[in-house]
Amino acid sequence: MRSIRRRLIAALLGTIAVATGIGAYATFSAARFEVGALLDYQLRQFALSLGDQAYPPPVRQDRDDLDLVVQVWSPEGVQLYYSHPHRTLPGLVGTGYATVETREGAWRVFATPLGRRVIQVAQPMSVRNKLALEAASRVLMPFVVLLPVLSLAIWVIVGRGLAPLRRLARAVAARTPQSLEPLSETPIPEEALPLVRSLNDLLARLSEALAAQRAFIADAAHELRTPIAAMQLQADLAEHAETADERSAAMEDLKAGVRRAGRAVQQLLTLARQEPDAVSVPLTRVVLADIARQVVAEHAGLAARKSIDFGFAEVDADLSVTGDPGALRTLLANLVDNAVHYTPRGGVVDVSVRRAEDGRPCLEVVDTGPGIPAAERNRVFDRFYRGAETPEPGTGLGLAIVRAIADRHGACITLGEGEKKGLRVRVAFPAQHPPERRRP
Repeated sequence: MRSIRRRLIAALLGTIAVATGIGAYATFSAARFEVGALLDYQLRQFALSLGDQAYPPPVRQDRDDLDLVVQVWSPEGVQLYYSHPHRTLPGLVGTGYATVETREGAWRVFATPLGRRVIQVAQPMSVRNKLALEAASRVLMPFVVLLPVLSLAIWVIVGRGLAPLRRLARAVAARTPQSLEPLSETPIPEEALPLVRSLNDLLARLSEALAAQRAFIADAAHELRTPIAAMQLQADLAEHAETADERSAAMEDLKAGVRRAGRAVQQLLTLARQEPDAVSVPLTRVVLADIARQVVAEHAGLAARKSIDFGFAEVDADLSVTGDPGALRTLLANLVDNAVHYTPRGGVVDVSVRRAEDGRPCLEVVDTGPGIPAAERNRVFDRFYRGAETPEPGTGLGLAIVRAIADRHGACITLGEGEKKGLRVRVAFPAQHPPERRRP
């Protein structure tokens, strides 16, 4: 049963039915006790009223509804009188009250000695049960009559109580995909406010995510427009070239443009994969020295072509963090790639894997390139941002990717001056790492 309304009504009616059943049983038991006490008193009074009579007269018509049976016995146990010979009763059962069983059912018996006789009056227990049931029925009948009315009232009351939820459902269903405004909390009952507030939080996050996505798409389109236009121009030049040398030069420029566009697309995809909503790779234990060795080996050839002194300054082989190995490798690769590209021929690029002064695990890349002015250090992590004095071509996405990966791992990035006014980039991971994700 998925309907809250039906579940509430069924629970309420079930509770009422159980309570009514318990009340009916209690009422019947109380009525039977009261009727039993009253009829016991009548049995005694009726027996005592026969004491002065030589032989009791037949039972009067007004007592037929009580179904009384009178017996008179001698002290020797000889039956002297029996008002209903056709009824089967046991012999003298003794003085006082007693309940006896016969073939006709249970009987309530009262016997008392009066003079030289014993008067015994009996009554079927079925009479008492019938009177108790009638008394209980008279008490419970109004509740039985009111039960349908009560059921209808519960149906209406529960329906009105759930009306705000139906209005909320209609309000949500009527919204378009572009309607991400928060829901109103004014007509909502207190019990439903947590749901509305959670929906509003979700709508706010969706609005922020869509705004970021639109901005990202707009920036990406703007960034790709220039290399695509340049490639189209180079293709036109190659098509209309008059000499083989002109055609060859145009084709080389076209190939370079294709490589730049391909790199931009690759970086865009890498950045998109680091968005919080897009990440689904489980975190594992990662040894930072292993990541650093892979990245240094991959960039050794590029550094050698520029005669750059490239290698490790410090390596803690046992230092590890909890994270995504592929993402951490991309983070360090972008830092090293920037350092090698911006460091002039004959410069120095050092990579360090060590523990910071406060005990946090760190990755550090130091170069002897032009560095980044202090005024621009807060902006270089923005997507597509490139400094005005940047000599090397690029997309402006490398450090944005680094920041996205660092944010995902709870790491802090610090930019400072390296040796000879170069750049020092430090990525410090939290000392208390988040636990490894477990599969649900």
